[in-house]
Amino acid sequence: DIGAGWQRLEQAEKGHEEWLLTELRRLERLDHLAEKFRQKASIHEGWTEGKEVALRDRDSGTASLAQVRALLRKHEAFESDLAAHQDRVEQIAAIAQELNELDYYDSPSVNARCQKICDQWDLLGSLTHSRREALEKTEKQLETIDELHLEYAKRAAPFNNWMESAMEDLQDMFIVHTIEEIQGLIAAHDQFKSTLPDADKEREAILGIQREAQRIADLHGIQLPGNNPYTSVTPQIINSKWERVQQLVPKRDQALQEEQNRQNSNEHLRRQFGSQANRVGPWIQTKMEEIGRISIEMNGTLEDQLNHLKEYEENIVEYKPNLELLEQQHQLVQEALIFDNQHSNYTMEPGADAGIPGLLQPLRQGLGSRGSQGGAAPRGYSSPGMWELPHFPHFSLFSQDHGGSLGPEEFKACLISLGYDVENDRQGDAEFQRIMAVVDPNGSGSVTFQAFIDFMSRETTDTDTAEQVINSFRVLAGDKNYITAAELRRELPAAQAEYCIA
Repeated sequence: DIGAGWQRLEQAEKGHEEWLLTELRRLERLDHLAEKFRQKASIHEGWTEGKEVALRDRDSGTASLAQVRALLRKHEAFESDLAAHQDRVEQIAAIAQELNELDYYDSPSVNARCQKICDQWDLLGSLTHSRREALEKTEKQLETIDELHLEYAKRAAPFNNWMESAMEDLQDMFIVHTIEEIQGLIAAHDQFKSTLPDADKEREAILGIQREAQRIADLHGIQLPGNNPYTSVTPQIINSKWERVQQLVPKRDQALQEEQNRQNSNEHLRRQFGSQANRVGPWIQTKMEEIGRISIEMNGTLEDQLNHLKEYEENIVEYKPNLELLEQQHQLVQEALIFDNQHSNYTMEPGADAGIPGLLQPLRQGLGSRGSQGGAAPRGYSSPGMWELPHFPHFSLFSQDHGGSLGPEEFKACLISLGYDVENDRQGDAEFQRIMAVVDPNGSGSVTFQAFIDFMSRETTDTDTAEQVINSFRVLAGDKNYITAAELRRELPAAQAEYCIA
């Protein structure tokens, strides 16, 4: 019995030793697992610190498209990091489970901490998914806004250039001389005005793009940058320039209308002058031809010739109001700065081929010399009394084509007939060249009747007698015993008239 009891005691002791060893190992395992749990939990909690706040942040509301895309790349990196920490969370949960199975004395604390970690992990996963969705949604919204900004810039730039060009054209100075020219400008302006409704639609469309971008931003709480990144042309600039165009259009209308009225008035003056000149010009030419014929056909005494010329004088005096009206109309034409007139070939410019002064002067000189008892002879002419009105038609007699001018040889023959020593010798050639330099200073190769008259007048000026001058003034005065300043200015060259008046 003693042996059996001893044996049972030894077995019991051995079993107790085994239990103690097992318990010791369990406690060591529990200490190891508890420490491992605390270590991993601390590391995880340190890693998750601030992550929840960061994931809840809505910093994308003030970010640009490039910044949101950068946030997305950063978030993708965070998702990769989060996935890498999944194993640690699972390890923490497994350790807690093992501690529970080993009847760890502080299991409630371990379980609470593990539950907190798991709950936070689930929350981080949810927040991560929500943040990705928010960033992707914001990216799409900003992409839409960016496309609208780009579309705005593409349409605003040419429209802005069009408005600047339009403002420049509307303020451009113009110079026209005919009704056709001003009508062309008015037609172009009307064409421009016809494009304004379409331009206004384009302006509204451009501004609508900007409004749509702002609407999207306001709807989703996105704060847009101050300026469009693709252009400096703001809606305010577009509206300001459009208002300026709207102001300039009626001003241009008024300026063109005023110019059209002026051109209509000028055309009326042209037609008035042209109509009168076309009546007066042929009349003067006819009278000149008649006086020229008198010099050839009239015979008899000087008194008979003068009586005949007085008949022409009376006719001319009666016609003088037409000349005065023409001069008045010419004055209006000059004041209006009208330089051409397609309604008549006659002008009032001295020296012009069809100039009315050029037609009047020989007629006036012829009438002014009718009372002369005898003219002074030109140089080289020996016969006295031959330089009189009847001999002025020498010019037309030597004009072979009757075109109103003489060639050099025709003019030389005319001078020889008047007694000038311009024969074909050294002395005669020199004298002829001197005279040609006077009557044809431009070297055109032709001598006009006006140039011939001017030359002959200068040649005889120094030999005019006092009686001839008095007779000339009597002719100008008509039946009066005086002559007015206006008549002097009308009948004499400006310099001579002012000299007499002074």
